Amino acid sequence: MIRVKVLGRGIEREVEWRKGMKVADVLREVGFNTESAIAKVNGRIALEDEKIEDGAMVEVIPVVSGG
Repeated sequence: MIRVKVLGRGIEREVEWRKGMKVADVLREVGFNTESAIAKVNGRIALEDEKIEDGAMVEVIPVVSGG
């Protein structure tokens, strides 16, 4: 399992880990894409195509924009 926390939204959940899972996959599981959020894996910023290991902690930081 991968623990996922969406900062500023009060969302915390677990996502079932699958072999070959990447950051972009986890973002989609919690309703985001790589244009609407940044991910930190085990405390460091991760790129969308980075593989995630079972037991990882992913923090999702939604991007805020507007005028």
